[in-house]
Amino acid sequence: MTTAARFAPSPSGELHVGNLRTAILAWLFARSTGRRFLLRVEDLDRARAGAEAEQLRDLAAIGVSWDGGVVRQTDRKPLYEAAIQRLTDAGRSYECFCTRREIQEAPSAPHAPQGAYPGTCRNLGDTERAARRAIRPAALRLRADVAEATVHDVLHGSFTGAVDDFVLRRNDGVTAYNLAVVVDDAAQGIDQVVRGDDLLPSTPRQAYLASLLDIPVPEYAHVPLVLNADGARLAKRDGAVTLADLAAAGVTVDRVRDALLASLGLPPGPLEQALAVFDPAALPREAWVWPGMGARDA
Repeated sequence: MTTAARFAPSPSGELHVGNLRTAILAWLFARSTGRRFLLRVEDLDRARAGAEAEQLRDLAAIGVSWDGGVVRQTDRKPLYEAAIQRLTDAGRSYECFCTRREIQEAPSAPHAPQGAYPGTCRNLGDTERAARRAIRPAALRLRADVAEATVHDVLHGSFTGAVDDFVLRRNDGVTAYNLAVVVDDAAQGIDQVVRGDDLLPSTPRQAYLASLLDIPVPEYAHVPLVLNADGARLAKRDGAVTLADLAAAGVTVDRVRDALLASLGLPPGPLEQALAVFDPAALPREAWVWPGMGARDA
């Protein structure tokens, strides 16, 4: 299968400039290495009507092109269920009846990192499972046999993070992100994953799950986020941070694109010009604070 990279937004709303900067980086990494660049809409949760069309429009507007059709996670449930069945057949899953509050209030297992699932339902007997099943539906968790795993990242080097009994399928029947992303990347031939560095801590879980499913672990590059003036992760509530809002303020798409490229030390203009000089080793390693833009800045 041809090697590929991807951008995989959740259609919860319009993309903001932080999302667009990551998309540009994913495109540059892919095109500079001769990979196909795919677009996957991660719509298992938080989908808003019309958001996908808005996101595709904005990606095209800043010059991010993709190969083939758009893939949507809601069309791929059989793939997820097949992976879950494989794990279950291997004794790698168990039902969990804990609520979020119960997990938060439960004492952590010895030496477990903060926030790790404490294993409350890991060893329930058949009778107790049946009793709890009558009260609430069960989520399905991975039965992990390691406490941590190490991945290599192009920008961060070796990174070791916690692996706990994370959720594979929620109690409402929706496939959990960590399972879906691993299965999707394998099915699409994705061997390079470029995404925001807020997702680096969850990457060891995904790499471990890939190993259980005999899936090659992709090359990772977790890129710095865009922050607001207060140093917090940029969000749509931070004012004019989407292409539509910036256009309403008199800011053209080309100016937004050029500002994002400048923040990466890359030349202005169509993305092909940045591609000609793109060097991952020269990328900034620190988060970038969005300066805000208005017509007066033209």
